[in-house]
Amino acid sequence: MQSEQAPATRLRLRRAWGAGTDEVDAEQVAAFIIDGDDASRGFLGVRLLTGRRVLGALVVRRRGPLSADERLVLFTVADMLAPPLRAAEYARRLESEVVERTMEIEEQRRFTAKIIDSLPVGLYVIDREYRIQAWNRKRETGMQGVSREEAIGRTIFEILHRQPAEVLRGEFEDVFRTGQMQQFQIDSSASGEKRTYRITKIPMRLDDTEVSHVITIGEDVTEWREAQEGIAQAEKLAAIGTLAAGVMHEINNPLATIGACAETLALTLTEEGITSPRLVGSLPESLQLIEHEVQRCKGIVDGVLDFSRPKKSARTLLDINGVLEKTLFLLKHHARFKKLNVQLEAQSPLPFVSASEEQLVQVVMALLINAMDAMHDRGTIVLRTRADVTRDVVITEVVDQGEGIRTADLPKIFEPFYTTKPPGRGTGLGLSICYSLVAENSGRIEVESVVGKGSLFRIVLPAVSSQPLRAAV
Repeated sequence: MQSEQAPATRLRLRRAWGAGTDEVDAEQVAAFIIDGDDASRGFLGVRLLTGRRVLGALVVRRRGPLSADERLVLFTVADMLAPPLRAAEYARRLESEVVERTMEIEEQRRFTAKIIDSLPVGLYVIDREYRIQAWNRKRETGMQGVSREEAIGRTIFEILHRQPAEVLRGEFEDVFRTGQMQQFQIDSSASGEKRTYRITKIPMRLDDTEVSHVITIGEDVTEWREAQEGIAQAEKLAAIGTLAAGVMHEINNPLATIGACAETLALTLTEEGITSPRLVGSLPESLQLIEHEVQRCKGIVDGVLDFSRPKKSARTLLDINGVLEKTLFLLKHHARFKKLNVQLEAQSPLPFVSASEEQLVQVVMALLINAMDAMHDRGTIVLRTRADVTRDVVITEVVDQGEGIRTADLPKIFEPFYTTKPPGRGTGLGLSICYSLVAENSGRIEVESVVGKGSLFRIVLPAVSSQPLRAAV
């Protein structure tokens, strides 16, 4: 008898020799296997061992005492039976595991195939001989569908005829050679209407060395493309509207200055008459300011008209301190600006910079107006200039005591159309324009800000090499 485990319920009679109706009691044999004692059990038993493991027992019904030779034969047979029984037991267990593992693999294969068949895209796989190894259910449907049974094992050139064979071969050869995924779109009218498909070819490696297969996925993206075109058109219209709003925003600043000058002249004329000394004295300056702001409006409009054919403004050698003085002169008639305290901390003399005066005035004015907005027309703005001899640059800083800018917003403030101002207070074009103008003059603009304490905008321009830098004082 053989036992995989000790309980009697697992004991089975493997082979019996001899005659008679007497049977060995299974419970007695089980007890013998456990304790090894066959005394008073009516049989002679030898346990079958492999190492310390008990495989079963060789049991002999005794009709009389066994001689020494008979007992030797019994023990020898037991020793001979143990290894084959162990091998047979291992083979049965291995066979059971193989069957179980095979069932798991087959179930996993069916599950994977179900996933591939459920994809809403056409998918097939070819090997290096261009023979089809996989063909999902989506490839079987539609007017151009080909059954899986017809496709598997045949070359892709025998199945697909929408493209010339050499073109299709070249696409696959590129993936096999480079090991890089390829993606492109094609238009097809095979279904009777024009459709757009996104084709993706993905390299596949079975042994992590060279590309052994190519997975091809075809997805109908007609609706997506039409939606993207609609979104692009809507974005163009929105950009035009935002650009128009930005132009108006930029023009409103010089118009406000012109309005303030005209209002001052009209009030003086009404109160004191045309012969008023104050009117006569302020008239030349006011007219000069109005003319300048009109020209500035014209420049803004011209800049928009030239947007599709941008051209660089003429550069001249400039003293940046003169640029600041001109900017402050233009802003002194601005009603909101009169409420602020402006501190000018200018290092002098400074090296020259090569830049467009008009563009730098526009940049500094925009930064000052932003500072006014951040401070709600109250507080102190510091305008500071200095030279950095170590970097051979001239630095202009505009420092406000406003609301500050959140850290999360800092990387985006120079992006076109991005603004943190409430509706109606800004379009997000001002800082973007400033960034572009400073870059056009070979400089850069930097920002530091702390929420609740204020912001610092820094314009850094290269010093002209022919103008030596002097140490800062």
